[in-house]
Amino acid sequence: EGETLDDILVEAFAVCREAASRSVGLKHFRVQLLGGIALHQGRIAEMKTGEGKTLVATLPVSLNALEGKGVHVVTVNDYLAQRDASWMGELYDFLGLSVGVIVNEASYIYDPKFDNESHEDEKMRRLRPATRKEAYNADITYGTNNEFGFDYLRDNMVNEVDLLRQRDLNFAIVDEVDSILID
Repeated sequence: EGETLDDILVEAFAVCREAASRSVGLKHFRVQLLGGIALHQGRIAEMKTGEGKTLVATLPVSLNALEGKGVHVVTVNDYLAQRDASWMGELYDFLGLSVGVIVNEASYIYDPKFDNESHEDEKMRRLRPATRKEAYNADITYGTNNEFGFDYLRDNMVNEVDLLRQRDLNFAIVDEVDSILID
């Protein structure tokens, strides 16, 4: 109805908070809501290990995903990308948002009906193999800085539009920004 993301931020964060409680059993603390606002505004929110960075990111990620232009969540390694996408995938699915994962030589879509029983980590059993293009076309795409960067370079070397992997860049949350900027 013509409202901006900032206009609906309070309502969208409230919906995400309630959805997190119902889907993954976690509820954002007030300070985490403030961290989510800071991230939405493009600021850095410093948090220590165990203070809920993964949960905080769901607030601005889900808000910005509402535009349908895609959101990237950039992290430092394949394990974290897969773990966080799987863990928060249940929340995003509850909100009606799709989740993709881009890791070294693989890509996935979070699918609550898929069960890869061979995966030792129960949280990651819902990651269904997919093409990179499918993962990038999800509402939310988790991945490593290296894979996002190299896919960007690869896309700038193709001669045909059908060979592009990524779509237009819109919004990103960078986990462990200090480590990633050093890389």
